[in-house]
Formats: sequence, C-alpha cells, structure tokens
Amino acid sequence: MLLLRTLLQMPELRLSLHTGEDQLDRTVTRVYGTELPDPSRYLSGGELVLSGLLWHHGPQDSERFVSSLASARVAGLAASETENRALPVDLVAACERHHVPLLEVPVDLSFATITERLSMELVGLSRHRRLLNVVAEGSGLPALLLAGGHELSAPCWVLSTTGRVVAGGELQDRVALVKEFLQADRLPKTVRGMTLVPVSERGGNRLTSWILVVGGEPQQEAAAELASLVALERLRQAQGRQIENRTAAPLLSAVLSGSSDVESRLTAAGLENVRLRVISAMTSDQRADLAAAVLEEALPQALVTPVGDTVYCIAKADDSVPDDVREAMRVMEPGLGSSRVLVGISSPVMSRGLRGAAEEATHARRLGERRGGRTCVVAGEEIALHQLLLAGVPEELRTSLRRRLLGPVLDYDAEHGSDLVGTLKVFLDCSGSWTTAAAKLHVHVNTLRYRVGRVEELLGVDLAEFEARVDLFLALQAG
Repeated sequence: MLLLRTLLQMPELRLSLHTGEDQLDRTVTRVYGTELPDPSRYLSGGELVLSGLLWHHGPQDSERFVSSLASARVAGLAASETENRALPVDLVAACERHHVPLLEVPVDLSFATITERLSMELVGLSRHRRLLNVVAEGSGLPALLLAGGHELSAPCWVLSTTGRVVAGGELQDRVALVKEFLQADRLPKTVRGMTLVPVSERGGNRLTSWILVVGGEPQQEAAAELASLVALERLRQAQGRQIENRTAAPLLSAVLSGSSDVESRLTAAGLENVRLRVISAMTSDQRADLAAAVLEEALPQALVTPVGDTVYCIAKADDSVPDDVREAMRVMEPGLGSSRVLVGISSPVMSRGLRGAAEEATHARRLGERRGGRTCVVAGEEIALHQLLLAGVPEELRTSLRRRLLGPVLDYDAEHGSDLVGTLKVFLDCSGSWTTAAAKLHVHVNTLRYRVGRVEELLGVDLAEFEARVDLFLALQAG
C-alpha cells in the first residue's frame, strides 16, 4: 500500500506539503498527469494528480479544478508553478476547502521522474499483492514458486541446506550452491549464474535456513519479497510438522521406558507394522536445536524429539537412511562453525525391538565420538558387536580395564621405547597367524615369536587360550 505520507519520505522527489497534513494516510493507486480544467471524467479515485497549472487563470479556475478532484476522491494533487515560482494562493485555499492534499513539486523536478518512481513502487505493490494471494489461497510452495518465477522472469528453486530440493524441480550443481551459500560472507550472493537468498534463518543460524535460488541477477527487492513469502510457507510446514511431532515425545518415552503402550502409540503415529530405525544425534556444544534441525532436514518424514541434549528420531527403515543422513551431514559441514555433529543409527527393527534399537543408536553415536571428522554418522549394521558393546561402557571404565589388562606391557613399552602393544594388536588382528602377522610387521617369524612370548611373560597369560585373546583384543579396542 502506497501512502501519501510515503511520497513525502522519498528524498529523491523533494515534495513539500501545503495542505492536508491530517490526510496523509490516503492510498495512492496510480499517477495521472493533466492540464484539463475539469479532469473528473478520467479519474476513478485514489490517483495522485500531477499538474503544471496551465489551466489556471484565476480563483474560479482553482475552484472548478479542485472541486472536480474532490468529487472523484483522488488521493492528492502534486503541482508545480514554473512562471511565478510559487503556487497560487487561491489554489491552496481551494484545496483546504475541499480537503484535497496539496503537494508542491520542485520546479527542477520533472513529472516524468515522479511518474517513473511511483510506477515502480506501485508495480512492486501489485506484485506483492499477487504473490500474497497465492499464499492466502493455500496453493502451496510449488504454486508460489511458479508465480514468483513469473514475476521475476526467472526460474526459481528452494533448497534445504542438506541439498534437498524442497520445490522447483531438478537443479544441477545444487550441492555446490548450498556450500557456496553456507560459506558466503554476505547474502544475497550471485554465483554460477544463480542468486542465493536466505529464507527464514531460525535463530539467525544460516545452517537451518532454506535457500531461494533465482536464475540470473533479479531485482534484490523483488527476490527478498519472494523469499519472505516462501518463509511464510516454511512456517506453515513447520507448524504442521510440530503437530505431527506431538506423538514423537510420548512414543519415544514409551520406547525408552519399555512401556506396554508402544504399539498403540505407533498406531497413533501411523507407524504400525513397519520396520523402523531409531536415530540418536548430538552436537559437541550440546545444541539440541541444531541437532533437531539437522535431522528434520535430512529426514523430512521422520518423527523428531529432543531428550535433554540428545535428539532422537524414529523413521521408517528405508535402506537408504544411513546414506541419506551421511550425505546431508557432508553437505551441511561447511556451515557447522565450531559445532561437531554425531549421529548414531540403529539397525532396522519391528516394534518389539525399538527399545534395543534406541540403545544401539546411542552406542553407535558414542562410538562416533572416538572417530575423527566434523560430522560422524555410524549405523548399527556397519560396526562389529564388540564395538557397540564398548561404546556403551563409560570412558573411565574403558581406561581402567585397558590399564588392568595391559598395564605391564604399556609400562615396558614406555620404559624401553618398544612397541609390544602394536605387535600384540597386529597378531590378534591376524587371528593369531604367525606368518601373516610377521609379514605385516615386516619381521621374521622368530622375531614375532619372541615379542609375543615377551607379552605373555609380562601379562602372565597364554595367548593360545581363546578367552585370553578375547580379553586382550577388547582391551586394545577400548583405547
């Protein structure tokens, strides 16, 4: 909506007000220039009338002209007097009498400049109104994006920061565009022939934003306007997701407590009689909001709920889930800042196995803590049973067990600068094969036998015994 008040605030127009200070909230619908003594037949209401006063020869002319404007309900009159360098007193009086706001135009400012400036403003308002109607009709994001592309005369897409195309069809280089977005010093940014505009950055975090991608270099104001309306659609989707996620917290509580009403809660969530996975996620700086946003973007159809600093997710057990989450983490990594994101994913289970799946996901995530990388996704089926078991043991206890079982060898290595621990690890990794282990260590078999014998002597064990091998293997893995 373009108000008279707004015109006076445009420094490039330098308009000044003579009458109608109490009527500045009138809406301007179009600009109309005239030098007719009575232009009423050409007016429909809401116009800003521009006139150089060529029709003016005396007070009676002002009365006739202004009364015609008042009867047509124009927004106001913008006039300029080039000969006398001042607006006629009778014109000012007529405008006061008929309640027509009167604005004076500087003599050095052309009416064409005013018309062009206000026409651009009115086009923008019309564009906004058309796009807003699409949102109000509830036609959805694809329809809004189609309408926005028409207004901007350019193709448009919406991406999530996981690289997922939210709307707009297939887009080449989408992952590269997301990385450019996450690493940009300033936004909007034009790169690879595309302009990247942020959409609804929750909490000011770019990582949890959507990205409006517009082909070429559109008018910034128009692109920002479309982005703001896309944000409304995003909010609508987020509210719908919040409603869906209301079932997640009680469902997960029932799963973790082993409650008997898990089946009924799965039915309420529409997840009965299907294989499921449980996902556990945490950030290094305990930002549950960030972990939740990451899982919501990576698995848009899953149920997500925070439990303290950890976020849990229950999703249908598609075989691609681990790869989908891993790919999402890889794409989002440039925007993580100082945060490290760890994700553990359970093996597929039916409803009876959900409690064990939650524990498996937690252990898998803890195992990821011991690995490198800014992001780490560990799936239950990818790791050995002993690794899952060790992941569930507190670090202090692992350290204590390692010390109790390997202490004499650790001390010997420290004192003599040897690596009997390394020799033992290779020997056990090779299932006790002397020739294979010797080849990996690049030593003679007799040398290997001597070193292993020294380990047995220091620890007081017989490595021919299976239980001794298992204990030492786990102690080595606990480090």
